Amino acid sequence: MTRTLSPLFRPLSVRSLELPNRIVMSPMTRSYSPGGVPGADVAEYYRRRAAGGTGLIITEGTAIGHPTAVDNPRVPRMHGDDALEGWQRVVDAVHAEGGRIIPQLWHVGPLWGAMTSAVDPALTPMRPSGVWGEAGLTSYSDEYVARASEPCRAMTEEDIADVIAAYTEAARNAREVGFDGIALHGGHGYLLDSFLWDSTNRRDDHWGGDLERRTRFPAAVVASVRDAVGDDTPIFFRFSQHKQQDYHARIAQTPEELQVILSALAEAGVDVFDASIRRFDATVFDGSDLSLAGWAKKLTGALSMAVGSVGLGASLRESRTSGATPTADNIPELERRLSGEEFDLIAIGRLHLADPALASTLRDGSALPEFDRSVHEGTLI
Repeated sequence: MTRTLSPLFRPLSVRSLELPNRIVMSPMTRSYSPGGVPGADVAEYYRRRAAGGTGLIITEGTAIGHPTAVDNPRVPRMHGDDALEGWQRVVDAVHAEGGRIIPQLWHVGPLWGAMTSAVDPALTPMRPSGVWGEAGLTSYSDEYVARASEPCRAMTEEDIADVIAAYTEAARNAREVGFDGIALHGGHGYLLDSFLWDSTNRRDDHWGGDLERRTRFPAAVVASVRDAVGDDTPIFFRFSQHKQQDYHARIAQTPEELQVILSALAEAGVDVFDASIRRFDATVFDGSDLSLAGWAKKLTGALSMAVGSVGLGASLRESRTSGATPTADNIPELERRLSGEEFDLIAIGRLHLADPALASTLRDGSALPEFDRSVHEGTLI
């Protein structure tokens, strides 16, 4: 039975971006860009998803032009002529299939050194207050947590200005090579998120203290990016309650606190809130069955995007622990929430690795693909 009338296949406009459906390829680190330069294999990887009918592709996290943005040399970057030429090939390949693609701009902040211990000791990680954050439930090794927990100096005003400028340059570069919008990674304990989290932001100046001041740095990044890319370009912003340092951490204990954060970001120029959580339908506040994406839309009036375990019976962290990723047909529940306009888009990660034509599979009502970590997580197919 086909799903051509499903809410998954309703078109959507976001500023100048015209989407044929609500299916988004979620950003996933692939580490297939030696020296930070995406090659022909990366272009082909994204092209296949566009050819398969995915409405919007959000690239893997992409390093901005700052010395401690990303510590993995195989993560692509959005600066330098060689990398931009590589991205031009990616964009052209996706557009040739009628697809749309936006890059996720990334600075790892306190998590510098998590992907590799071979980092330059002369470089200082960018941390709002010089601290890694209080460790809780995490998938990181004890060795890394101990090493990362050593404090460093807090970010200076010069550091803050340099990072804002690097985000702005990366966004401008992305538009110049033809990307259809900009996505900012503001979750999971990375730099933008680390200003929001009180465990990493202990400042008492303009950039920290109460919740409103902790929101100023990510809002300043958004505002600068908006000025650089103009009024026609959509800006997506990923946020999360959980952190890599502690899966139980929260930036907002109540809807009112979440509204302080998201309203400031919307006012600065965010069009779509990418609400990152392990299950798209998980509730977040007592007394309501609204998802995190649902709350983002309700509190701001902006568009929102849900993500997390679509078609799967285990979260990414759970599957890495158990080694098994059972298939679960939660598509009817997804469609119910989309029909009720709880959120506007659905980002799907692992099933896009298992099936480049996932959108067509969903449209045709075919059996959901099976995600096998041993086959799909470490390969570029």
